[in-house]
Amino acid sequence: MIVGRVVGTVVCTQKDHRMEGTRLMVVQPVSIADQASEGKPLVAVDTVGSGIGELVMVCSGSSARQTSRTVNTPTDASIMGIVDNIELLGSLVYRKQDEK
Repeated sequence: MIVGRVVGTVVCTQKDHRMEGTRLMVVQPVSIADQASEGKPLVAVDTVGSGIGELVMVCSGSSARQTSRTVNTPTDASIMGIVDNIELLGSLVYRKQDEK
């Protein structure tokens, strides 16, 4: 799984019928330790109603098709959780409510 920040959206008026009704979000992978950007952004199907700026969990590969929203869809990445807290080696390194 990947931790990332939602940084944008993708709109496709024409897409495979199995993808109709899906929301496509641009996710920037981040470091778990300090949430600094790492690597290239990716497009993921949003299965949980995430929004711009939120820290999310993304599964990729065949696991991306295991959510109730993405079964039998042609997707390689799915947002399957919105992060509330990250604890690393006994220290809280991220808390969603601190961003507000």
